[in-house]
Amino acid sequence: MTNTNEEQFKSGFVSLVGRPNVGKSTLLNRMVGQKIAIMSDKAQTTRNKVQGILTTKSYQIVFIDTPGIHKPKHRLGDFMVKTAMSTFNEVDVVMFLVNVTEKRGPGDDFIIDKLKTVESPVFLVLNKIDQIHPDELLPIIEDYNSQMTFAEIVPISATEGNNVDRLLETVRSYLPEGPQFYPEDQVSDHPEYFIVSELIREKVLERTREEIPHSIAVVVDSMQREDNEKVVVNATIIVERKSQKGIIIGKQGKMLKDIGMNARKDIERLLGDKIYLDLWVKVQNDWRDKQQHLNDYGYNRDQY
Repeated sequence: MTNTNEEQFKSGFVSLVGRPNVGKSTLLNRMVGQKIAIMSDKAQTTRNKVQGILTTKSYQIVFIDTPGIHKPKHRLGDFMVKTAMSTFNEVDVVMFLVNVTEKRGPGDDFIIDKLKTVESPVFLVLNKIDQIHPDELLPIIEDYNSQMTFAEIVPISATEGNNVDRLLETVRSYLPEGPQFYPEDQVSDHPEYFIVSELIREKVLERTREEIPHSIAVVVDSMQREDNEKVVVNATIIVERKSQKGIIIGKQGKMLKDIGMNARKDIERLLGDKIYLDLWVKVQNDWRDKQQHLNDYGYNRDQY
């Protein structure tokens, strides 16, 4: 891409951190302009670092959407927290996302304590401002400001898009001059297999509750084109117990069909092709606490 502006092209890396379920994936999708990170009202939805890429004529930002930082209860949780922490000193800007509809809690304080040692500029990004009265915002800002000094404070609504353009422009002002790392039409550095598996997992999350959302993994076994007409995707949903398998399949296979139908629509939008999606469900006892299974399903501790 040729930069027609007199100023030099800028590029850099931005990490999104925050407690689970504050809207990081929603904001990432909003900034990139395409769905690459799954969204759910279930906490701890994001498990890997998801890199989203925004390219304009004057800059390129590589966003890293990290897992929500929480007190881990098993090896998978430990992997998720270490993954999030590993990004803090690798980036040009850290965005600390908070939900203004909830009071600052121990989870926020834990993250703030970690951020105090970070050398990169830290932005306080106050999300969900569309859900509170404007008069409520200033006390929230003052409360967070009393905990540490932030390079910038930007109130936004990731869902509605309020102030997101201003946030991006502020980030741009902090980026160093640098090359374009990725082609202009690339929106993620993850392979299609990963994003497809995440889109399937999102549909399971939307339809299940209690322990099931956290005890599933999705593995895409194969993706290949047949007869130049459609792409055949074979994927396996991993659960920890036989009872969970029954819930995922549903009565007469209804739940699994519903998951597959809705996932297929998102995958077709992603790939721009007609999709045939074949889903299977497999029981793997206590996979979240077994390192070999974590490696097999893409949660590799070598990543952090």
